[in-house]
Amino acid sequence: MTEVEQIEDRVRKLSPSEFAEFRTWFREQEWKEWDRQIERDSKSGKLKALAEKALADHAAGRTTPI
Repeated sequence: MTEVEQIEDRVRKLSPSEFAEFRTWFREQEWKEWDRQIERDSKSGKLKALAEKALADHAAGRTTPI
């Protein structure tokens, strides 16, 4: 059994309250990884073209208030 399969098996055996606690923890881990990925992409310049297009669209009046 792979490590992932072992984890899946353990998660299936959690009580409802333990599962809720695990789910909260796991989501926080996903959010933290998302933030790290955005930071890496920003530092590497991957987001530069998107930012430039957004700023140009805004300057040209092609945006709307949220």
